[in-house]
Amino acid sequence: MNKNLYKEKAEKLKAISHPHRLCIIKGLLDNSCNVSKIQQCLDLPQSTVSQHLSKLKAARIVEGVRKGLEISYSVIDEEVKAIVNLLTEDDMNTLL
Repeated sequence: MNKNLYKEKAEKLKAISHPHRLCIIKGLLDNSCNVSKIQQCLDLPQSTVSQHLSKLKAARIVEGVRKGLEISYSVIDEEVKAIVNLLTEDDMNTLL
């Protein structure tokens, strides 16, 4: 049993367990985008979105790439992609 591995996995799950962060990740799986676009989609203050992105970046789940004056975020963690897709699979089925 590798305790460090389980600790890392638990930290990753903690990072995605907030509803807004889960929604941000799901949105970024569909399209990379900047803070302003995420803010508009979630109807949250810019500072709140930035705090959530900061936690996701610290957990190495998302990455920001500078494009001119903006930073475009995308999901870089393959495990998180699989987890979020699995968790939101029913959402897709109800749309069809």
